[in-house]
Order: sequence, then C-alpha cells, then structure tokens
Amino acid sequence: QLSDRQKMTESTFSRFRGVYLAAALHPLNKTLVKGGKWKDMDSAQEKRRSFLHDFCKKYNSRKKLRTHLVHLVSRIYVEDRHKVLYCEVPKAGCSNWKRVLMVLNGLASSAYNISHDDVHYGKHLRKLDSYDLKGIYTRLNTYTKTIFVRDPMERLVSAFRDKFEHPNSYYHPVFGKAIIKKYRHNANEEALKTGSGVKFKEFIQYLLDSQRPVGMDIHWEQVSKLCYPCLISYDFIGKFETLEEDANYFLQLVGAPAELKFPKFKDRHSSDERTSAEVVRQYLKELSKEERQLTYDFYYLDYLMFNYTSP
Repeated sequence: QLSDRQKMTESTFSRFRGVYLAAALHPLNKTLVKGGKWKDMDSAQEKRRSFLHDFCKKYNSRKKLRTHLVHLVSRIYVEDRHKVLYCEVPKAGCSNWKRVLMVLNGLASSAYNISHDDVHYGKHLRKLDSYDLKGIYTRLNTYTKTIFVRDPMERLVSAFRDKFEHPNSYYHPVFGKAIIKKYRHNANEEALKTGSGVKFKEFIQYLLDSQRPVGMDIHWEQVSKLCYPCLISYDFIGKFETLEEDANYFLQLVGAPAELKFPKFKDRHSSDERTSAEVVRQYLKELSKEERQLTYDFYYLDYLMFNYTSP
C-alpha cells in the first residue's frame, strides 16, 4: 500500500510522463580543477548527484520528450562563453549567481558593481527558452547544468520577510491586498487599500489554499516545479548552506577566470539578520501544528529530492 504522501509524489510526476530529459548520470569534467583543496567539495557533490539521480529513478518514468520543453527550461539562464546553464531558484543566492554569469559573459568586469535592478530588470542574460528547439537541445546536451537549492522552510520564510516585511510596490498591492481581503477578518480600510502588513499565518493560509485569490510566485514555488530536477539532469547541485564553497568549486569546473570569486554580500536588506533555522523556528511558532505539517507537505518533494531533514 502506498502512503498518501507517496501517492502525491507519484501523481506529481505522472503529469510529466513522456517529457523525460534526464539521461544516465554523466561524470563531471574535472580537468580544469586546479589544486587539491576541492576534495571534500567533490565528494559532497557526487553524493548529492547520486542521491537525486536515485530518487528520480525510483519515482519517475523514463520516456522520450514530447511536450513541455519550452516550459521546462523557462527558468534556465544561459552563459555561452563557458557553456553554463543555471536554473534560477529565488532566495538561494540567485541575484549573486546572475551577477557572476554577467561577469563570465563579459558584460561586467566585477560582480560587485552590478546593481540589484541591473541584475533583475536589465535583461542582460538570455534564458534557454529564447532559443529555437535545436539551440535548446544542443545546450542541454553539451553545457554544464547547475542548480542551487536551499532548505525549503528557510527559503519560504526568507521570501516572506523580503516581500512582505519591507516596502514593496509589487507584492503589497498584488499579493498583499488579495491575502488580507480573503484571510483577515475585520481588516481595516488602510490594510485593504495598501496590502501592507501581511502576517506570516495569513501568507501560509494563502499558500495552502487550493482556491488562492492570486496565483503562485517563483519566490515560493517548489524547486520541483521551477527547475524540474527529475526531467533535466543537472550536472552540479549546489546548496545555499555551503553557497560560497560550492559556487567557487563550480567556477573552477567551468574554467572561470582565477580572480572571479562568488560575491559574499547580501543583495538587499543587508542590515537584516539572515534567515536561519532559529529565525524560521520563530515564524513557525505562529502556525498551528496542522499548518506546519501541511506546509512541510507542500514542499515534500523538495525535501526528498535534495535530502533535507524535516524541520
């Protein structure tokens, strides 16, 4: 007998049967790696790759791609000089990764003088879905594909803090107003008008609602639906928890200039405490036991795929 959760996992993948891209696990090309200090990074990387590959093999059916290709690659950024494909996972170091891609591509001399707006609104980088089918296939088959992930609850709380606890001209009027209107009883006129001051519990009610008043957003969408890690074979799996080490090892693998290192700075709200396990614990206290369980279930695949411990 399959548990309810296994059934949920199976049904998630059944929608993608017939669109399977992932082939056998290819060895990473390590010919450009210099020095012996990357041994631990390499060992961790092989474990992550094998874990994800085995998970996908267990839960997914291997059939040839027929549909959805352009949708599957819509979050993947392309850097042609060093033959890199990077799937963007918001709140897992993506702003600094895009800065690095711009430097690799010759669009900037340093990651440190690229503004937040330039990164997110400058349209300097191409996405994989902007190429024709041949261009997409060629790059998927020959470029080094990477994804950087983060503990799902930390990523969720980080997104909430960023979008709802600071002034925001998009998320407050678009998401905030709809959330307050539906989930806050006796909301005052000011809150309904501005959409500011959404509480974490209200945000979770929206997240878990099958009849959401406003759609999903990439900042809290599951990684399984952003980057399709069981349909696209990622060569390198980085984690936010070891972001700098993983990123700098990856830059070695693709032959990046020796002076290019992954930037350390926090992109926005730099004075805020980083979202840690302890910060997450404080936010989860605002939820009922059932809400906490349902939120975990919502991100269950992400926990499973990337071997994160349940909170």
